[in-house]
Amino acid sequence: MKKDEEHRMSFMDLITGATINRGVDRWRATDGAVLIDVRSEEEYGQGHIPGSVNIPLNDIKRVLQEYPEKETPIFVHCLTGSRSGQALSFLKRSGYTKVENIGGITGYKGEVVR
Repeated sequence: MKKDEEHRMSFMDLITGATINRGVDRWRATDGAVLIDVRSEEEYGQGHIPGSVNIPLNDIKRVLQEYPEKETPIFVHCLTGSRSGQALSFLKRSGYTKVENIGGITGYKGEVVR
């Protein structure tokens, strides 16, 4: 993945939700991977991907304590991909090596838990 692609999604991905759907598939297929939803607790409660963990962006430092192994595969998402891009930047700066921003749940086509 090119450096610019880490933070940005293509216009078509935003329209089709392709990024998050492919990302959820990769998360499910990756042993030991964690899916982190960085939306607020209220947003998370309105509907989230089964198996995801809610760690709001304003509390992202919790990842350092809850997942201290820097090689843990971490997939992050939010509503549109913006906050998860910020989370990705923080986690990479903190030494995590397998972090991916999969975008926004608005484009998600799978099951949602309320």
